[in-house]
Amino acid sequence: MAKITASVFTSHVPAIGAAMDLGKTKEDYWKPLFAGYDFSKQWMKDNKPDVIFLVYNDHATAFSLDMIPTFAIGTAAEYKPADEGWGPRPVPVVKGHPELASHIAQSVIQQDFDLTIVNKMDVDHGLTVPLSLMCGELDPVKDAWPCPVIPFAVNVVQYPVPSGQRCFNLGQAIRKAVESYDEDINVHIWGTGGMSHQLQGARAGLINREWDNNWLDLMINDPVACAAVPHIDYVREAGSEGIELVMWLIARGAMSDINDGKATGPAPTLRHRFYHVPASNTAVGHAILENN
Repeated sequence: MAKITASVFTSHVPAIGAAMDLGKTKEDYWKPLFAGYDFSKQWMKDNKPDVIFLVYNDHATAFSLDMIPTFAIGTAAEYKPADEGWGPRPVPVVKGHPELASHIAQSVIQQDFDLTIVNKMDVDHGLTVPLSLMCGELDPVKDAWPCPVIPFAVNVVQYPVPSGQRCFNLGQAIRKAVESYDEDINVHIWGTGGMSHQLQGARAGLINREWDNNWLDLMINDPVACAAVPHIDYVREAGSEGIELVMWLIARGAMSDINDGKATGPAPTLRHRFYHVPASNTAVGHAILENN
């Protein structure tokens, strides 16, 4: 059967992609951030999955405020980098895994989670920046991402947005779906977005280092309590865009220590943890967990 062996958590700040695309990674401002992913790039080479299930949010490219699904799964064979107003990022086309994606959709919907099925869409920085951080800089024509990717888009833009608890429960359903797939493949699940940041209003530029790190502690060590953090806490403490962190709870809920909403199995191994401020107007968090 298929199996989720690891989860990756990372911010997906668009300026990080721009820094990579424009050759700025060695500049003093950016160097400490990219150094925090040196371990991760090597880990990715040493632990290459067969498929990545990547949880992210779309930024008005595949969807708009006219219509935005709460949860949407990509079932296409490939996804082109989106033009977000300044041209597509110079990165490889993302290859999908339609068979596994369709199987997950079928299983998760039968577990009473409503998903939108997306057979064609472009993917923006929310998906490509995490891939770049973990896989390094790749030529858009000569190179390829190391494995197929299943995009899973979550609405954290247009209110109402899903709760952390709903996302945590969804992660458990996704793991059940993966484990019911007949082919013997290794799957990684990635949760992206965050950490604390607010892009508009009187609190624009807000970064809360203490809250971010306390939340990271909770997500890693007490995910059941983390899932219960109310929506208003994210907005108050981490800014209006801090709510993106609920997407990390999908990946955390999919880990093997979680059963029936409780942490009853062996805790995952923390392979790497990193935190950096600022990156543009955002706090960057990152962690890698391996199942035991």
